[in-house]
Amino acid sequence: MAKVVIDANVIISAVYGGKPLEALVLALEEQEVYLSESVRRELEDTFIKLSKKLSKEQILFIQERIRQVVAIAKCISVSAPVTLSRDATDDHYLSLCKEATADILITGDKDLLCISPEDLKKNGIPCLILTPKSFLESVL
Repeated sequence: MAKVVIDANVIISAVYGGKPLEALVLALEEQEVYLSESVRRELEDTFIKLSKKLSKEQILFIQERIRQVVAIAKCISVSAPVTLSRDATDDHYLSLCKEATADILITGDKDLLCISPEDLKKNGIPCLILTPKSFLESVL
């Protein structure tokens, strides 16, 4: 069982189906998913911003997915901040991966996807950064 961190944008994108939804469901059912209080807040904030643009069914669906993630995931504190991404707001995911000793970070964020495995290892982050599609291909 792999330790997995999932970017909030992947969780939110799952409302539209496709690979993000498949990756989220597979990670929740078959992997050990980690999040932090900061990621939980990001999910709630993003949901609030999007809720005006979503149908009632989509709102209920995404609320349920957020509840599932929060209920199933192991919530941990991040004590050692990492500064590595070209977008500083993404560094929290890297810090969470380091703290959890995650095997995989699932994201669609180009600022995270462009980080080399060598740079991750130099910073004590032993994980792969994968898109939802790549994650599905790697575990199926």
